[in-house]
Amino acid sequence: LHNYGFWRPQSVLDTARFTPCFNSRHRKNHQDSRALWKHEAVQKYLETLSKEYQQVSHLLNADSLKDLEQRTLRRRWADLSPIAAAFQEIKEAEREVQELEAMCRELDSRDEKQLLELALEEKETLDKKMNMLCRKLFQLLVPKEKYDRSPVILEVTAGRTTGGDICQQFTKEMFEMYQSYADYKRWTFDIVNYVPAEIGGLHHAAAHISGEDVYRHLKYEGGTHRVQRIPETGLSSRMQRIHTGTMSVIVLPQPEEVDIKVDARDLRIDTFRAKGAGGQHVNKTDSAVRIVHLPTGLAVECQQERSQQLNKEIALRTLRAKLYQQIIEKQLSQEQSARKLQLGTRAQSERIRTYNFTQDRVTDHRISYDARNIKEILSGKEALDKLINRLLEFAEIEAVTEYLENLQAFEGGGC
Repeated sequence: LHNYGFWRPQSVLDTARFTPCFNSRHRKNHQDSRALWKHEAVQKYLETLSKEYQQVSHLLNADSLKDLEQRTLRRRWADLSPIAAAFQEIKEAEREVQELEAMCRELDSRDEKQLLELALEEKETLDKKMNMLCRKLFQLLVPKEKYDRSPVILEVTAGRTTGGDICQQFTKEMFEMYQSYADYKRWTFDIVNYVPAEIGGLHHAAAHISGEDVYRHLKYEGGTHRVQRIPETGLSSRMQRIHTGTMSVIVLPQPEEVDIKVDARDLRIDTFRAKGAGGQHVNKTDSAVRIVHLPTGLAVECQQERSQQLNKEIALRTLRAKLYQQIIEKQLSQEQSARKLQLGTRAQSERIRTYNFTQDRVTDHRISYDARNIKEILSGKEALDKLINRLLEFAEIEAVTEYLENLQAFEGGGC
């Protein structure tokens, strides 16, 4: 494309190495896609892409192109086509909004009150359309991550240092929340490990979740989750004392084809009797399997099936996924590994989200987002989906904002 004056890479937004950290100062200025759309740098960038799309379309009609040039231009045209279409669609909707606003300013007499109400209703509909189109546009701009469509291994672990029983009960509620969310999204949720606590909570559990765009929706759930509540029983409940506890979530992508060779001599395989909540997965034989990968120290357990052989196969699959994750982490130069980034030290200061039962509020600290009605969030349905989509939108906004910053620095630096 250099021959035709196009210096940009074939991907529209080259953010393959980009990992949203949710701490950009731009978050204060661009709270949503609609606000970012109005930014001058965004408008300039989209105008440039639109002109490039027209140029590429014109060049594709030329007869003098070589096969390689034509293939290159066609790939670029395919990248730009949906963006150019969405850009024009937003522009048209914006013009309609401006016309309606101008009409509303003129319709201020009593005789035109009914007409004004209709115009305001139409404007509200157009505003919703604009919000949806802006979100769609930025989703097109930000490339899909390599593992967005992959299944995941999701692990939950009760906090070790604070909260005691409250951590274990909260861990159980969180695991059930993700199980319900999987059902809400019509995903498959297979429990591969479940270690209940003596008082009805949960020490640790893991599940294999598969379906459409699982990792994309769950990748920002990894980290330390904090709970603040008054226990239902004991001295603290009578004294109305608020206890604070934590639990951690780890989300590991599991690509469909994980070509990791594991030498049997590097494995220690133990069997034990399965445990489970409410009598599930419990039997009288040593069907549960624990596999330790001696070179790395990685350990996985599975007690999902009554067959020891099936549990061994599932455990091996999980182990391969974790070994594969280690390879991915090594490739992330100048960044912390995904596991360390999600787990941290399980300290309260590293929490990503707080569930305050006394105030009936869930706060995601990365995006300063508050949601009311904890029961709705923990039910794992629409309220949780709204929160997760809010995280995805903020990640998209940060990706676009950072890219435009880099683009401006590149152009301003005369590189």
